[in-house]
Amino acid sequence: MLTIRNAEPADIPAIASLYAEEVRERVATYEYDVPDEAEMTRRMREVVAAGYPYLAAELDGHFAGYAYASAYRSRIGYRWTVENTVYIMPGAQRRGVGKALMLELIEQCAARGFRQMIAVIGEPGNGASVALHQSLGFETVGIFRGLGRKHGRWLDTVQMQRALGPGDSTAPDNE
Repeated sequence: MLTIRNAEPADIPAIASLYAEEVRERVATYEYDVPDEAEMTRRMREVVAAGYPYLAAELDGHFAGYAYASAYRSRIGYRWTVENTVYIMPGAQRRGVGKALMLELIEQCAARGFRQMIAVIGEPGNGASVALHQSLGFETVGIFRGLGRKHGRWLDTVQMQRALGPGDSTAPDNE
């Protein structure tokens, strides 16, 4: 059974552990130093305090992944655009967890009045993430060549975009 819910402080050990593996072993994030649980708690609080959703998934009663939205850029003109982040436990991949997290994240962001969602995907070779986002209506809008460097190599970065609600077809209510 799959459950999507708001993440809680009790999820931090699992979130920190999953993210630590990503930092050490992969290139989904270009961060080099593994943040500790206190830092992950601070980050979660900051995201939630800013009015963005932060979600956790449970599969058969076990932590299976997390997703959140945050500001795409800090300039005020970007305030209706969010960037999504999603990480899935290796044993829970390809079981619908990422899609369920993203569907709920999209719904919550649209309900909060956000109009665009951006996915920043570490390297085009991350086919699972690209396919997940494509299945949810994201379109590739660009690939930045050699934008980051990690594990001794230059990395390209995929940028994907999806409209939320009416997207850019109307002015936001809170302009």
